[in-house]
Amino acid sequence: MSQYFSINGGKPLAGTVTISGAKNAAVAIIPAAILAGETCVLENLPRIADVRGLKNILTGLGAAVDYTEGAAMRIDPTTIKGTDATFSEVSAMRASYYLLGAMLGTYGEVELALPGGCVIGTRPIDQHLKGMRALGAKIYLDESRNILRAQCNRLRGAEIFFDVVSVGATVNVMLAACKAEGQTVLCNVAKEPHVVDVANFLNMMGAKVKGAGTDMIRITGVPQMHGCSYSVIPDQIETGTYMIAAAATQGDVIIKNVIPTHMEAVTAKLMESGARVREGDDGYDFFLRVSMDGRPRPCNIKTMVYPGFPTDLQQPMMAYLCRAQGTSVVTENIFESRFNHAKELRRLGASIVVAKRVAKVKGVERLRGGDMSATDLRAGASLIIGALAAQGVSKVHNIGYIDRGYEDMEGKLQALGARIERVTQ
Repeated sequence: MSQYFSINGGKPLAGTVTISGAKNAAVAIIPAAILAGETCVLENLPRIADVRGLKNILTGLGAAVDYTEGAAMRIDPTTIKGTDATFSEVSAMRASYYLLGAMLGTYGEVELALPGGCVIGTRPIDQHLKGMRALGAKIYLDESRNILRAQCNRLRGAEIFFDVVSVGATVNVMLAACKAEGQTVLCNVAKEPHVVDVANFLNMMGAKVKGAGTDMIRITGVPQMHGCSYSVIPDQIETGTYMIAAAATQGDVIIKNVIPTHMEAVTAKLMESGARVREGDDGYDFFLRVSMDGRPRPCNIKTMVYPGFPTDLQQPMMAYLCRAQGTSVVTENIFESRFNHAKELRRLGASIVVAKRVAKVKGVERLRGGDMSATDLRAGASLIIGALAAQGVSKVHNIGYIDRGYEDMEGKLQALGARIERVTQ
């Protein structure tokens, strides 16, 4: 059986939505718990398919994992039986590559199925492998089986300069270096909030990681680490998705459990386009209130590494700009194939012309309902935003992508007044 979202658009979103834990932090922190050698308790995990998938992967490796959705995840890695991570669940998930750093750092070896995930262009792991080799690991690739094997009797600290800024490589090498002998210096690293969150988790387990959030991270290896309890930060991308959805529907939405400083690039572009964004503190946590009247003004977007405009919100932002009063230019500087959603938005009547990494979006007065299919996680979010802003009924297919990264998206939207249903056929 397959599922799709049926969306009757044209209604402004209104009310309050609470943001879940950060998907991109959670999918790194869960494998990182292997390094502890003791039980870790993880709180504020998003209830999404990727978290369930990683729970199954750790269980498949022999770890004792106690997890009920909505509660904390308790991970005891001491029962892991071996270092063979080549079963199907591993290859189905992009974030499974964090097992490389976690298991190599813990056991000195791992056999890993090369990961899958969203189809958004070439996402090589060459920088991951460069970092592991610099620490002294020997890497063997079995291309016929799509398997990677890494081993090292003793990882040793090194100075590593990443050729490109990569969140995945930064985190993966950081994991491996935590127990390496001596000091590791990582240069030209990613500075995203979830990189900082992973570093904070590692330090809670007894690692010595300094500089996360800057261009250089220094890791002093420790012989062993310990268990801890840790709460994952709010999801920056989910926050931005609901901010954009509020503006796209000409709504008025309060978004709770957020870190406003993480959202500055998105806030700036929404305000440039005419939306109102207000930051507040209700005494318990921070919130953002986003409201909009009328069609947006056009604006240009260029995706950049943090703190620039995030590539993961380029697609939702394009859906918003489809109704702008003029032409916007969207430049994708991170991934070369992240405009697959453009042809789907055209089914709503959007006017989008794509040339390599640049898309010109000529705003139209009205979008109309249509049938669309998600090609990746954030593309799916963009199609939902387009459908919410359109007049009439739309269908969004391939919603398994959306379930990978957004917790109960239809439930949260329904609470804001959206007419959205999950249909099983």
